[in-house]
Amino acid sequence: MEILMSVIAGILFMVGTYLILSKNMIRIVLGTNFISHGAHILILTMAGLKTGAPPLLGLEATNYTDPLPQALILTAIVISFGVTAFFLVLGYRTYKVTGTDNTDGLRGPDSYD
Repeated sequence: MEILMSVIAGILFMVGTYLILSKNMIRIVLGTNFISHGAHILILTMAGLKTGAPPLLGLEATNYTDPLPQALILTAIVISFGVTAFFLVLGYRTYKVTGTDNTDGLRGPDSYD
């Protein structure tokens, strides 16, 4: 199962990198989302996909799950939501001011040397 999750994380990184290298602002925002989701899956996979009891003091179990990777992923989800909201507002404002969402069009006509 860890191999499958690692492959899925790699595919998400690959798609995210492809989208970031495009010239459209919305694709760049989607690319950062794909990369952040790939990082979440990678953190979860590196922690190990084993089942166990929750780490509570009253439970007598042989295997416990580690809550630290889940807490890191939850924090990363909140941060990626904030970054995505910022990128969307920045892209919308850029489109309203310049009239284009193409990154080559943002340079202006004099920069095509």
